Amino acid sequence: MSSQSRFLAEPKTVAIVGCPFSGGQPKAGVDQGPISLVEAGIVSQLEGLGWKVKFDGHHQFEEISAVNDPPIGILKNPRLVSRVTKSVAGVVGGHAAKGELPLTLGGDHSLAMGTISGTLSKYPNACVVWIDAHADINTIESTESGNIHGMPLSFLIGIGSKVDEFSWVKPDLKADSLVYIGLRDVDTNEKKILKENNIKVFSMHDVDKYGIGKVVEMALDHVNPNRDRPIHLSFDVDALDPSVAPSTGTPVRGGLTFREGHYICEAISETGLLVALDMMEVNPSLADEASVKQTVAVGCSLVRSALGETLL
Repeated sequence: MSSQSRFLAEPKTVAIVGCPFSGGQPKAGVDQGPISLVEAGIVSQLEGLGWKVKFDGHHQFEEISAVNDPPIGILKNPRLVSRVTKSVAGVVGGHAAKGELPLTLGGDHSLAMGTISGTLSKYPNACVVWIDAHADINTIESTESGNIHGMPLSFLIGIGSKVDEFSWVKPDLKADSLVYIGLRDVDTNEKKILKENNIKVFSMHDVDKYGIGKVVEMALDHVNPNRDRPIHLSFDVDALDPSVAPSTGTPVRGGLTFREGHYICEAISETGLLVALDMMEVNPSLADEASVKQTVAVGCSLVRSALGETLL
């Protein structure tokens, strides 16, 4: 059984929020990620770790229509992304309010705008550990693509100009409550944003220099020095090297190894402070069948590690 949690109600319950959503980026298929993770047996795997699992089907977002969704400035699918992420915020916040741990299976990383908003509605002092090859902090001014999956953190922190469509996103995440691990593909504009806002980043260079154990410790020392704040872990599977997790939309070489990715999850689980988990950007339509199976298996395995599975 996993270690005691500081914040969750007993019996420990994980609520799976399946979000087959791909509107924050252009490649089809990432909406199939959660379905594959569930088909791979994540529910029974978590029950095997002693969790009570709530899963009542995927959130299909069919009722959320944005047929007429022209770009706002350069932003693509702004109404759809806004409505879906707002709906996710409500669902995640509802589970958190009951003392359950929301496990959001994505879908693209624009969903984190919703998941983190949901977490903060229950735990205003939560910190965010963001595992990703990309910084996802472009603003409306800085984005070159207009793909909102590269922007959720700018909305959550309140950087850049406002868009009415996203006025529901409260800029409640403080810049010093966010820490990154695994970055290696950061836009020039984003580098400036990270510096200007004094946001703590542990890139792959730091992982190479210090080793993953030290990096996780330094990351937690930064956002959670007394180890008393709730942690929201948002894990983009492209943080891992493509040799480990090939089926993802924006693979970047030189990423985390299988073990480094798992160590992060294990170390955060050991704190007993995890209150929400995102597993994002598994895209079963990219790469061959063996690669898909491998990526889905890794996604499940990371989730199990974050929820208390240990090697011994």
